[in-house]
Amino acid sequence: MKKFLLAAAAVTLMSGTAFAGNIGVSMANSDTFLTVLRKGIEKAAADAKQPVQIEIADDDVAKQLSQIQNFIAAKVDAVIVNAVDTSATAPMTKLANDAGIPIVYVNRQPADVDKLGPKGAFVASNEADSGTLETKEICKLIGGKGDILVMEGDLANQAAVQRTKDIHEVIATDACKGMKIIDEQTAGWDPVKAQDLMTNWISAGKKPRAVIANNDNMALGAIKAMKAAGWSTKDIPVGGIDATQEALASMKAGDLSVTVFQDAAGQGKGAVDTAIKLVKGEKVDAKVYIPFQLVTPANMADFMSKN
Repeated sequence: MKKFLLAAAAVTLMSGTAFAGNIGVSMANSDTFLTVLRKGIEKAAADAKQPVQIEIADDDVAKQLSQIQNFIAAKVDAVIVNAVDTSATAPMTKLANDAGIPIVYVNRQPADVDKLGPKGAFVASNEADSGTLETKEICKLIGGKGDILVMEGDLANQAAVQRTKDIHEVIATDACKGMKIIDEQTAGWDPVKAQDLMTNWISAGKKPRAVIANNDNMALGAIKAMKAAGWSTKDIPVGGIDATQEALASMKAGDLSVTVFQDAAGQGKGAVDTAIKLVKGEKVDAKVYIPFQLVTPANMADFMSKN
């Protein structure tokens, strides 16, 4: 089982007086954004002298459920979960609730978000804002009209569903109703799958006015395919979400037009802080939102070192 412990900080963590006992953390995978989120959890834990054990579920629902079971058997004081499948969280919530252990979901909204109980919470950014900010900016760049292609994330993930819903809602407004989705397919958050999808679209003769992706990884994959086909990203704006370092480098190079900053480190800290409060019996908000922020070439310098 792949484990990521705070090896470098272990002595420091264990020598101080922790605010809570051990916290078990299960991360869905180790992609670019979630790695930053994991590091945010590690830093927040180290700052609080809080022992944590972090495991990676490798996008395997059964493996993640097993990790939660193992955490509970080990009598951790709290669990933090970045869900593999947001529609499959109820069994994990039940395990934690039955054991009387606080559970905090981070970044990906669980399907049972309104049924987590008094020892449960959700820490993330409000996805109703993410795709909305992205699509409004793309709408502005293309003058509110033109064909667009949409790349969706993993459809088992609430964020992908909501971000795509945001796109549809924006292009239904008066300012953007001249925009038309000519195709919409999932690339599973993955840059290679996104590159393949964009290549297929290009081969099929689909030339959009803009490309809107549910995350930066897919946006960068689309850009690679477009450049390989000789297309100019200055003529066809591409948008993403997360404001990863790779995305900002692409924006600086003049390729990516729009991204949306999702504060991975802030979410990580929020999850640790919330877990500690729940262990101490303190009252917390059931939903803790860290704001999204629009990033364009005009303000990208403000975000270059954040994710």
